[in-house]
Amino acid sequence: MQLLTKQQHAVFYLKDESTTEVLYGGAAGGGKSALGCLWLIENCQRFPKSRWLMGRSKLKTLKETTLNTFFELVSELGLSSQFNFNAQSNIIYHVNGSEILLKDLFLYPSDPNFDSLGSLEITGAFIDECNQVAFKAWQVVKSRIRYKLNEFGLIPKILGTCNPAKNWVYKEFYKASRDGSIKEYRRFIQALPKDNPHLPQSYIESLLQLDKNSKERLYFGNWEYDDDPSALIDHDAINDYFNPVHLKGDGTKYMTIDVARKGKDKTVFRIWDGWVCVKREEIAKSGIDKVVIRARELMQQNNIPVSRVVADEDGVGGGVVDFLKCKGFVNNSSPINGENFENLKTQCTVKMAAKIASREAGESCTTDNDLIEMIREEMEQIKMRDMDKDGKIKVQPKEHIKDMIGRSPDDWDSIMMRYFFELKQHDGKYYIV
Repeated sequence: MQLLTKQQHAVFYLKDESTTEVLYGGAAGGGKSALGCLWLIENCQRFPKSRWLMGRSKLKTLKETTLNTFFELVSELGLSSQFNFNAQSNIIYHVNGSEILLKDLFLYPSDPNFDSLGSLEITGAFIDECNQVAFKAWQVVKSRIRYKLNEFGLIPKILGTCNPAKNWVYKEFYKASRDGSIKEYRRFIQALPKDNPHLPQSYIESLLQLDKNSKERLYFGNWEYDDDPSALIDHDAINDYFNPVHLKGDGTKYMTIDVARKGKDKTVFRIWDGWVCVKREEIAKSGIDKVVIRARELMQQNNIPVSRVVADEDGVGGGVVDFLKCKGFVNNSSPINGENFENLKTQCTVKMAAKIASREAGESCTTDNDLIEMIREEMEQIKMRDMDKDGKIKVQPKEHIKDMIGRSPDDWDSIMMRYFFELKQHDGKYYIV
């Protein structure tokens, strides 16, 4: 079977003696699943009694898609007599004793550290649509690649395939490769539809007829776009947030403070003129006294009354609220006015995201490209959760976002809290004004 040129590039790195992580894809029609399946087929044949992993976010989807591709290729290669799938154990067996374990890599709340993979020992791994799994899953799977490596003279190899996505695959592979900062043991190969001469013209035409976001991602391989329907702020809206030439402050100043706590290494202050953030400042994690002193200085410099200051009241932030006598923001407190949100943070997150999406809020003070990129990563992960279920409106928790981007989202809270001032206290309750 003749591999595509881009697939051959990937195979080179899958067989060298230095690369341990390969990401292949970045658009539709580039032969992503086929590459992974062919790699597993060859490895099973070359290394008797080896053990490999074929993974995806959900086992059901893996069996309906990637597994079908695997056996289509096995049949095309005339190897049907060599492989057998046991649906009970979810293992593909080769006649020489090699195995391919099918694994569900979804981040379940009951297993946040993927302890279910703790006793796993494999020779290598292929994760299809790896953008749909958490970065921790990728790391844990890689840490389990040790089975018979010395016997076969191999080094750990993990292959991931995906379409463009604005999460850890973007940061760790695409952006790092583009900027020349990718780690020496990683390689990224982007394959576009035009790289595959075997695609029918009707398929190409169907890609060109997609909506803008999907066409940018799946045909042009543009990683800056995300078509996740649960996302609350799109690519263009985020760009406009950092270039708010269409917005002017109204002279009413506010300050939001996200206080360092629970492992966070900085406190973030934001000064707002109306809906425009005109100053962002951070200080390293320090005592309450330093945070309070700096808050008072900023209040005086910007003529902000204490009634227009809000600080995260959870944890040590409660001390800041006590000393400043400002508004306190309790993330898990009840939403105001009986609105159908999981909690106050969800309510303000959804409504602030709507403000940004409608180009009614912006930030004129941030010009550092690295900082903008970090905040952008956080905004792109502001997504609805359990959209298909009845009940309270929910967003993805901070822990999930951390898993998707590989770090804690430390800036969104100080942005989200701006919406707090659209609430009015009356008789001990909060109402939207």
